[in-house]
Amino acid sequence: MKTKTIPALLLLAALSLPMMATETVKKPMGKIVNHEASQTAMFSNPVIWSDVPDMDLIRVGSDYYMVSTTMHLMPGGPIMHSRDLVNWQTVGYIFDKLTDSPKYNMEQGTVYGRGQWATSLKYHKGRFYALFAPNDNPGGETYIMTAKKAEGPWTLVSRLPHFHDATLFFDDDDRAYVFYATGEMVELSSDLKQVVEGSHRQLFQRDSEEKGLLEGSRVIKHDGRYYLQMISWTNGHPRREVVYRAKDIQGPYTKRVMLETEFGGFGGVGQGTIVDTPDGRWFALIFQDRGGVGRVPTLSPVRWVDGWPKVDYVPATMEVPFAGNKKTSIVNSDEFNKPTLSLDWQWNHNPVDNAWSLTERRGWLRLHTAAVVPNIFLARNTLTTRMMGPQSEGIIRMDVSKMQDGDVAGFCAFQNDAALLSVVKEKGKKYIVASTDSVEMEPKDLHVLADHRHEVYRKVLSQNIVYLKVSADFRLHKDVASLAYSLDGKHWTTVLSGFKLVFDYRRFFMGTRFGIYNYATRQLGGQVDIDWFHFKVK
Repeated sequence: MKTKTIPALLLLAALSLPMMATETVKKPMGKIVNHEASQTAMFSNPVIWSDVPDMDLIRVGSDYYMVSTTMHLMPGGPIMHSRDLVNWQTVGYIFDKLTDSPKYNMEQGTVYGRGQWATSLKYHKGRFYALFAPNDNPGGETYIMTAKKAEGPWTLVSRLPHFHDATLFFDDDDRAYVFYATGEMVELSSDLKQVVEGSHRQLFQRDSEEKGLLEGSRVIKHDGRYYLQMISWTNGHPRREVVYRAKDIQGPYTKRVMLETEFGGFGGVGQGTIVDTPDGRWFALIFQDRGGVGRVPTLSPVRWVDGWPKVDYVPATMEVPFAGNKKTSIVNSDEFNKPTLSLDWQWNHNPVDNAWSLTERRGWLRLHTAAVVPNIFLARNTLTTRMMGPQSEGIIRMDVSKMQDGDVAGFCAFQNDAALLSVVKEKGKKYIVASTDSVEMEPKDLHVLADHRHEVYRKVLSQNIVYLKVSADFRLHKDVASLAYSLDGKHWTTVLSGFKLVFDYRRFFMGTRFGIYNYATRQLGGQVDIDWFHFKVK
């Protein structure tokens, strides 16, 4: 993949969809429908049972666009599109690589759990804008990017001081603001390139009942009022979504709780935003922590009460807001028969571009070894895609005929505590090896200090084609993975089951992913070819 470089970012070229102007018409919200009594299209929450945290959501005409956090994965800043708020697909990325720090290349440390966080997405006067602050160091900067189409290409507008969990907001008079941290705000110059001197405001102080930061700022304007939505925590209550309202952008602001509920046995739901439909209904897209699979979006109806948005609860089942749309997903099977990589895939840290190919062997993904490293956590060009609940399964078909001694290639449940199903070549022989690998990192620069590895299975592999399967179960009280291999794609040998998948904010801070990898422990020069990746949700 060839890319163009602008300061600190390599940007991704994109697809094309027609844009429409935003309009807001106030009508009553849609009703929740009994699935047993209705033939209408239904969906179950979470609306995306996969790791899509820190979402921002906008409507442009009848199209909905969402952005999420993917931290140390590249390309980053995924843009997803939907026509009905239920069926989503990835249509582009804000950037291909981040290059401000060598850590993005796994040099002088790593950026596991850091990188791109909590991006804000806006549409203003025919252009899309994204604001995000890479969390790779405390003194980092905030980027503002822009594009004519949500799919890209995106270009850099400015670099500003670091704004934590910020949102960009354009007022009716075209003045631009950034809301961030716990109720802080600054105004930006008309070209978005600097903070207006003297514009900083502390709009409110958190209540005594709140503990820690209020985070995840998202701002809308409705009926002449400003609404700042944030996640909050209180003692003795689940996480919740609160909203601060004001008639003037400078305040004063008053607070109400918009949503405080547990859902599905997984705890509280908080952090997200609300959006209207062309026919005047309102919906909330707010995520919930769900252990090993990550942080998953839920979709709920919103009702307005005395000028305040209110989400009463998260429905287990609900009518799709707009019927008749094609079912789409952000995770799909891939035959690797196109000249460009599907947008479902992301690399772990910046990729080494000349160490992978979709054209050297047509119809196959070729992974050359890209670095000599001791473990998967330092391997370059590990290719990942999300897992999904309630249960999901991925299978790859791999040709290992060109591996060299010391090479390790395979398929895994990629996480800070990972389950690996590898082909290892040692002294001219190949082996099927299953292992559990847990990373230990130094906290400041996230140097990988150790891979606590436990080998659970080893057997000689006497052929060059092998099928590898990774399965995961994210139902309540499960969060487990299993590994199996086959020599013919029909008869399977399970080599690991019940492996616990752990979401750890101190390490990866990310849901578990499928990972395809090939790394060298002795010398470069080896390669493997992947025929296909087959995925299904169970």
